[in-house]
Amino acid sequence: MAPVDEVVVDQTPAAGRTPSGELFVHVSGAVRTPGLYVLPAGSRVVDAVAAAGGFADDADRDAVNLARTLDDGEQLPVPREGELPPAAAGANGAATSAGTVVDLNSADATLLETLPRIGPALAERIIAWREENGGFTSIEDLLAVPGIGDKMFESLRDLVTV
Repeated sequence: MAPVDEVVVDQTPAAGRTPSGELFVHVSGAVRTPGLYVLPAGSRVVDAVAAAGGFADDADRDAVNLARTLDDGEQLPVPREGELPPAAAGANGAATSAGTVVDLNSADATLLETLPRIGPALAERIIAWREENGGFTSIEDLLAVPGIGDKMFESLRDLVTV
């Protein structure tokens, strides 16, 4: 499977296939061909890594939960050997890979992007909100950040602190 910028998308609906039947996933880091991939709904991390050409030689394969299901719009960073593993959602987004919790009041954009479904734009909005409002007083303040709704907040609740 090629990255999205190399794929011609057929706009004709196929039988039984709807736009909600696809996921857009950004695979980055230690894979052979990082990029944005369109995968079928219900795909798992193993499918995204395969679409990106497999692990690079220096990938930290043990830091990636290949069985985890993916969400639409997710960035999947694959760490290299010796890198700190990204905070990754466990089953149902309930826990990080090693119990890592991100402090909303001190995390930079790079650290915020290790959270599930947080890309560069949303990380910058979190930082901008923090600066404009004097910091987060509770994790529920995340709901005031544009682009974070109830569903995303629930997936982040156990992964952040103030």
